[in-house]
Amino acid sequence: MKSLSLLSLALCVFLGGCLTTPVSKSGNPGSMTVANSNPSAIISAAQTVFAGSGYTPSGSNFPQSVSFDKPAGAFGKIMYGSYGVTTTVRVKLSLIQIPGTNNYRLSTRVSRVSDAGEAGFEDDQRMLGVWSGEFKPLLRQIVTQASGAGPY
Repeated sequence: MKSLSLLSLALCVFLGGCLTTPVSKSGNPGSMTVANSNPSAIISAAQTVFAGSGYTPSGSNFPQSVSFDKPAGAFGKIMYGSYGVTTTVRVKLSLIQIPGTNNYRLSTRVSRVSDAGEAGFEDDQRMLGVWSGEFKPLLRQIVTQASGAGPY
């Protein structure tokens, strides 16, 4: 009986190890890795790149994440808006350091926000992960600008 419980424990540890994903491969389909950089350089590059696409900074949890907002276009207003309610697209850029390196994994989470910035009335609805792939060109620009900045 003791050998059965040891075998069960070994099997659980083995299967648990197989089910973990290394940080370097984590994130959604639009995730990318910035080599040899630091959070300050990445966030600075992100602010420049997102501003060039019409986004404004909306919040930060330095050094883990930064968010950007952009008013929804005509299609977004038709799909998600209602009378007197503004709709905003919010992109949260997460930075996850790959253990033992100066590399960071970037991934995005996209939400549509009703009444963004309205205290007590803001409503955040996470959109499907497929939307994160839309930001891959922006992430490429961030990677290009922030790679090689080195540690702090």
